[in-house]
Amino acid sequence: MSSEQSINIKSTVTPEIEDTIKDDLKKIQKRVDINDLLFKIREKEKVQRKENLLFFCLIASVIVITGIIASL
Repeated sequence: MSSEQSINIKSTVTPEIEDTIKDDLKKIQKRVDINDLLFKIREKEKVQRKENLLFFCLIASVIVITGIIASL
């Protein structure tokens, strides 16, 4: 009976350990894709360009409105 118990214990523990090992191997073997990194950088640059354009338009409109008010 003790051998049956040890077999049952091994069979219940082994899949968990194997899953952990597989997860660790996936983390180690995962490589960085340069295309993904470049895509993220380009997206950030697009957002930054839009923010800069919005800021420039806001400043320009304040200057134009101030000039109109000052000329009256």
